Amino acid sequence: QVQLVESGGGSVQAGGSLKLSCLASGFAYSSMSLAWFRQDPGMRREGVAVIWPAGRYTDYADSVEGRFTISQDNDKNTFDLQMNSLKPEDSGLYFCAADRSFRNTWAQHPEDFDYWGQGTQVTVSS
Repeated sequence: QVQLVESGGGSVQAGGSLKLSCLASGFAYSSMSLAWFRQDPGMRREGVAVIWPAGRYTDYADSVEGRFTISQDNDKNTFDLQMNSLKPEDSGLYFCAADRSFRNTWAQHPEDFDYWGQGTQVTVSS
């Protein structure tokens, strides 16, 4: 059974840091596209960062480039999102996701991802 479980969300002041982790099970995740998406209430999920395959390539939303880092640990079956210099606009419900293929349009098409976690809330106060 495929399962993704996020952890690490919380509240922090602007300028602070948080690290989100996603524990994957039930599939050969090291060869898949692994991503983080953010969703605000009533809004579409938007891509934040992606890593594929086996950690060789990464891509980030322009809004987080240079502040966020995505990484994966194949031994632990986890992939993380280190978020530094957080801003209030980074707040939202963060989801980890996995897909067997990679598309250049990954950030705009969350529906292409096959597997999703339950989401973890990040709140950044000014």
